[in-house]
Amino acid sequence: MQVGITVNGEHVVREVEPRLLLVHFLRDVLGLTGTHWGCDTSNCGTCVVLYDGEPVKSCTVLAAMASGHDVRTVEDLERDGFLDPVQQGFIECHGLQCGFCTPGMLMTARALLDRDPDPEEPVIREAISGQICRCTGYASIVRSVRWAAEHPEVVPEPDLPWPVVGTAT
Repeated sequence: MQVGITVNGEHVVREVEPRLLLVHFLRDVLGLTGTHWGCDTSNCGTCVVLYDGEPVKSCTVLAAMASGHDVRTVEDLERDGFLDPVQQGFIECHGLQCGFCTPGMLMTARALLDRDPDPEEPVIREAISGQICRCTGYASIVRSVRWAAEHPEVVPEPDLPWPVVGTAT
């Protein structure tokens, strides 16, 4: 079957099997490996993308269901050499350790800040409650999102010796 999905602002049309999950469409068909594939049971939240602006676990959506919709992945956060404030917040406040949950956390944080530009800690915790982080204990993630809320401007990409979250695949 043919699907037409706008991914990161670009309309793409591909032939897919009807049972192909959106997470696999993004990773395997389009090569957007920033969206992680974790539990395959919708429990972990590593695969969160924005679907028409709302965070969804892409392992729960068939690519065919996304046809005609807008999907934004973590690769789309960085723009023209400028980090999204949520990316910079995770750098500034050490919001990641192993990095496996980070793409989903970043996308959830972006959706939250788009809806509520100044969320308090309980609101942030509620927003990320559908995601599992086995490394950080969530305190640094909450601080990272608060940092982004307090610094809503885009940040020039730093000259780091490692890839920045959301720009590497």
